[in-house]
Amino acid sequence: MLKGISPVVSPELLKTLAEMGHGDEIVISDAHFPAHTFNARVIRADGIPADRLLAGIIPLFELDSYATPVVMMDAVKGDTLDSEVEKRYRAALGYDGGIERMERFAFYERARKAYAVLLSGETAKYGNIILKKGVTPVA
Repeated sequence: MLKGISPVVSPELLKTLAEMGHGDEIVISDAHFPAHTFNARVIRADGIPADRLLAGIIPLFELDSYATPVVMMDAVKGDTLDSEVEKRYRAALGYDGGIERMERFAFYERARKAYAVLLSGETAKYGNIILKKGVTPVA
């Protein structure tokens, strides 16, 4: 364990976040997401809800300021979203900016191009989110 880093951020996740460059994306997926189908770099965080992972990641991760840095999967036609999922994720990130909603299969394609997928223990339907990394400010 390290001081100042959430215990939900594993050594593998910390390494992955450090390797990412500006513009790279990480998917934090729900437990239902076919992560291994769409990306070769999958980090497992079984049993840990996505909002806890987001809260652990955001102090270490600068969101992109040149593009919408947060993307979530949209509901399939005829289905509905649980608005509480977005509220929990916004609260965990401390984020009140825009969120792009993406159709399911378009989301899968974006996940294929992402730097990594963090497979969470999130059980909420449509609990998938993508974060786009920005430029880390120098102190």
